[in-house]
Amino acid sequence: MREFSVPATTEVGPDEAIPDMLTANVAEHGDEVGLRRRVDGQWRDVTWKQFGEEVRGVAKGLIAAGVSAGDRVALQAKTRYEWTVFDFAIWTAGAVVVPIYETSSADQVAWILSDSGATAVVVERDDHAADVESVRDQAPDLRSVHVIDDGAVDQLVQAGKDVPDSELDARRGTLTADSLATLIYTSGTTGRPKGCELTHGNFLFEIGNGITLLDRFMGVQGSLLLFIPLAHVLARVLQVGAVKNRTVIGHTPDVSNLVQDLGEFKPTFVLAVPRVFEKVFNSAKAKAEGDGKGKIFDKAAQVAIDWSRAQDTGGPGLGLRAQHALFDKLVYGKLRAALGGRCLGAISGGAPLGERLGHFFRGIGVTVFEGYGLTETTAAASVNHDEALRIGTVGRPLPGVEFRIADDGEVLIRGGIVMRGYWKNDDATKEAIDADGFFHTGDIGELDTDGFLKITGRKKEILVTAGGKNVAPAVLEDRLRSHRLVSQCIVVGDQRPFIGALITLDEEALPQWLESKGKPADQSIEQLREDPELKAEIDAAVKDANKAVSQAEAIKKFTILSTDFTEDNGMLTPSLKLKRSVVMKEFGNEVESLYTR
Repeated sequence: MREFSVPATTEVGPDEAIPDMLTANVAEHGDEVGLRRRVDGQWRDVTWKQFGEEVRGVAKGLIAAGVSAGDRVALQAKTRYEWTVFDFAIWTAGAVVVPIYETSSADQVAWILSDSGATAVVVERDDHAADVESVRDQAPDLRSVHVIDDGAVDQLVQAGKDVPDSELDARRGTLTADSLATLIYTSGTTGRPKGCELTHGNFLFEIGNGITLLDRFMGVQGSLLLFIPLAHVLARVLQVGAVKNRTVIGHTPDVSNLVQDLGEFKPTFVLAVPRVFEKVFNSAKAKAEGDGKGKIFDKAAQVAIDWSRAQDTGGPGLGLRAQHALFDKLVYGKLRAALGGRCLGAISGGAPLGERLGHFFRGIGVTVFEGYGLTETTAAASVNHDEALRIGTVGRPLPGVEFRIADDGEVLIRGGIVMRGYWKNDDATKEAIDADGFFHTGDIGELDTDGFLKITGRKKEILVTAGGKNVAPAVLEDRLRSHRLVSQCIVVGDQRPFIGALITLDEEALPQWLESKGKPADQSIEQLREDPELKAEIDAAVKDANKAVSQAEAIKKFTILSTDFTEDNGMLTPSLKLKRSVVMKEFGNEVESLYTR
């Protein structure tokens, strides 16, 4: 299958813009709860009217501070209620939001501020403000800095009290579907990040055609708890979609309290990266093993997987239904309770979840819908949903989106979700979007006969062994990362005689493993990487990953590293993508040792 498209269900009018959906909620549903925010450890309701008034107050304050229509305003903070206030306030002021990850370095902040020409920046903390001040000479257009933790919301509301409502109406009049809504800088696994120009129309097309597929979870009765960074396009789109659908929104910036927050907030829907779902599964398995119930858990997990697979082949038989009902009481109900008890579904994005884990979660009653997209496609270009679900794929194209597979296997995308271009970078835009309007993703994929897409690798990351075999490292890396003891890995072997891997250990998972093996708890990773039992377990994980590929593509040797790949040491991007060139440079000696006899 070379091409597949789905007809659009929604078209965007030429004068539509994102702030309209909030205006409609305030006017027609003002007394309904729109958000819940954590205050002094308690979740408190915020009505659409209250939220709308706060947004308008901050928008007036930004205008009073000199923000003009079309100005770029940077926003750097964790996922929190105020992020959403500022996001909508900047749009209400007719300006453009430029998100910055709260973990970004001063150098990264300097680049985004200077390249975007931001005239104002909203930051979370004083140390963020200090970073901005340290690079202010590189951002000549920057005028004002507002610090959320120092009371920026109240200060701006006060500063803007004399700005008339008519000015906000005039700012709305400057916006059309073609107006720039946000400049999102790509993670930059290579080179300087590029600013993706996403319009109001891009967002509205994505939401109108995509979020409707998730109505069962994100309707008026639904609730969404966000914990991945709102600087990431997927979290942002789901949040704007929740406003459109009047789904109650909550935020939690600290994932160390995630289980407690899920229990208290009780969302119907969550968004996470595969690592979160892997940790839910691995933690439950480790706890069961610690309680002497490991075999029961393993059996329950297999029944959930078998039950899910049976849904696609005529339904489960009587015996499997009986086993599933028993384990639903003994095991699955507890796992659903850990997600808050009301969670009906979830979206996984950023990397493949894996077929086994997909079937497991569907089998316990929380279907994880995998999707696929990029910042350049306003998040999801395809997604699995109730009407079209094929676990192990990333779904069919969204309505109004067309997929094409190029002769070299690259996935090309066309439709109303594709960005306008890269900010101030015509050459990169022309390289990315061809004359027919197709965006070249750089990902390699396959379309099956029903239009379901499977991503098999990155075009630039394909390894070619000395024997001429093309190897997509993502297949092996994703399977290895699903093991509870593995944190990160990188598959190597370009122009080498065979495929190898560098593997890092998950420090959170190690204490339980050490306890289960009766080993001292104070062992360092340096000591553990040579432990025979641990090496045997990682070796088993490698052998399992190798089942997904041919013999020529299989990992023949691996090394366990004493250092993890993290955002702090510059080896992962803020969206947790591997910076291969950085890792290869840092661990060049370890790679060489794999190929030394």
